[in-house]
Amino acid sequence: MLTEVGHLTYCSNIHAGESWQDHFTALKNSFPVIKEKISPNDSMGIGLRLSNEASIELIKKENLSKFKKWLKSQDAYVFTMNGFPYGGFHRTIVKDQVHTPDWGTNERVEYSLRLFHILTALIPEGMDGGVSTSPLSYRLWFTTQEQTYKVRDIATKNIIGIIESLIQIHQSTGKLLHLDIEPEPDGLLQTGNEFIEWFENDLLSAGIPVIKSKLNVSGRKAEDLIKEHLRLCYDVCHFAIGYEPHQSIISDIKKRGIKIGKIQISAALKAEMNSSGNDRKSIKQNFEKFNEPVYLHQVIAKTRDGKLLRYSDLPEALKEKDNPLVNEWRAHFHVPIFAEKFDLLSSTQDEITKVLSLQKKEPFTNHLEVETYTWEVLPRDLRLPLQDSITRELEWVKRILED
Repeated sequence: MLTEVGHLTYCSNIHAGESWQDHFTALKNSFPVIKEKISPNDSMGIGLRLSNEASIELIKKENLSKFKKWLKSQDAYVFTMNGFPYGGFHRTIVKDQVHTPDWGTNERVEYSLRLFHILTALIPEGMDGGVSTSPLSYRLWFTTQEQTYKVRDIATKNIIGIIESLIQIHQSTGKLLHLDIEPEPDGLLQTGNEFIEWFENDLLSAGIPVIKSKLNVSGRKAEDLIKEHLRLCYDVCHFAIGYEPHQSIISDIKKRGIKIGKIQISAALKAEMNSSGNDRKSIKQNFEKFNEPVYLHQVIAKTRDGKLLRYSDLPEALKEKDNPLVNEWRAHFHVPIFAEKFDLLSSTQDEITKVLSLQKKEPFTNHLEVETYTWEVLPRDLRLPLQDSITRELEWVKRILED
């Protein structure tokens, strides 16, 4: 729905199933119920997640036409898409394979382009559209700097190719679309600063000459086009896990003329680690409830002197729960954003409030998407009916935005 600070929706990656029929059935069962509670009298947007398989099916003319008719009948629209998970995302072991295929492959390029062609057909006139995507690759796959530089270089060139296509789409259709890179722990780009460094030192350096030559424009115009079509996806959970200062990161990005494509509204788990052995044991037991086998749950610990210790998954962190130097843990587990406490653990809900306060004060994007996708793997006592849970999340965000 359109709020005073942007379009607010939820991401359909919450639904299991990888075929377009699975996706569409889930939307038809859930979306009308949610809309009736959240936006009964006004249009409401959908944050659409399509697997590669579903994208191949939906781009067919008959399926796309049928979906557009359904959107119209529901007073709904699509303005943002999640193009991060390419394959299975529920009821299978995902872990680091969420990055497969990465931006060093043709498969990732073809999938992303297909999403943009679908979005071109779906997005309403006068509205910009974005597709969020992986942070180039997964850094722990590479053991040498040479390997890392190679995939980073290939990924950058592939993304420049996407930008070219988005410029052509804009020129031919008037639809303004952008690819939104989503940093996350252990991604090749895992922080806001790493995204900025890559954007300025890799993307602009390699991209300006290409766009300048192919479109016969000035270097300044080429830079502006790149900044229009390649943006940052600000996943609050991911930035909170890394203890990143939201105001300075967002201010720095704006100062450099880089744009933020969307805010993904999400919360992580955290806990203060006391010196008492019994306290640490109880906290460990609480974290163990969230140690499930489907997704990666990276942990970043903060020491007394402010250093960060990174663990690739929750089991590795649990082995070091007695480290006396550590003051706090934050874990990558997208917990319900309307809840602040989980027994001895807390959520980073306050980080969402900080980011939304900045958005209210001086909007830096017009896309806001709630992204809690872990409903099926939450501890059983936290699982609620899905439609009710999504409604509660959207209502919570609306209250924050209206305060």
